[in-house]
Amino acid sequence: MLLHEKVMQIFKSLADKIEKLSEKIGYWTSWLNGILVLIICYDVFTRYLLNQSIVGLQELEWHLFALIFLLGSSYTLKIDDHVRVDVLYTRFSEKKKAWVNFLGAILFLIPFCSLIIYTSFGFVKTSFIMGETSPDAGGLPARYILKALIPISFLFILLQGIALAVRSFLTIRGFNTEDKEKVN
Repeated sequence: MLLHEKVMQIFKSLADKIEKLSEKIGYWTSWLNGILVLIICYDVFTRYLLNQSIVGLQELEWHLFALIFLLGSSYTLKIDDHVRVDVLYTRFSEKKKAWVNFLGAILFLIPFCSLIIYTSFGFVKTSFIMGETSPDAGGLPARYILKALIPISFLFILLQGIALAVRSFLTIRGFNTEDKEKVN
């Protein structure tokens, strides 16, 4: 095996490991949807049939939604199910799609994620130092834990963006990212 092919295999292995992490995160995050539905049903029942409102329960709903959105984003990118204007993209060849994905990841996604991770540290640190909780009576404690998921989730998106860039690069170079052989 040539050195060039070994390097491509290392890149492919890196992308495989990152995507496996994204799949695990997506799997575990998907369970939060069922929990959220149950909590919302209970909330609706207590609010409209029992005329009781539980602030902590309502906050738990949006906390879970935030977790689903933040943690599920890397998996959504992995399965290519994110929002995109597909007017031209769907008509592109696989190599042109790879160029769009590669340039998009390198020029926009990776720098944006890096910026969010960097700028959110102060925000999260302040929340931890304050021991931030809900400002509402009966609200949830430890809001800083939820805020800490901002840089963590963007780290996962950044990693998946790297995997996307690597897979796109391999496609551009003519390597099949599913097999170990070069595509002719």
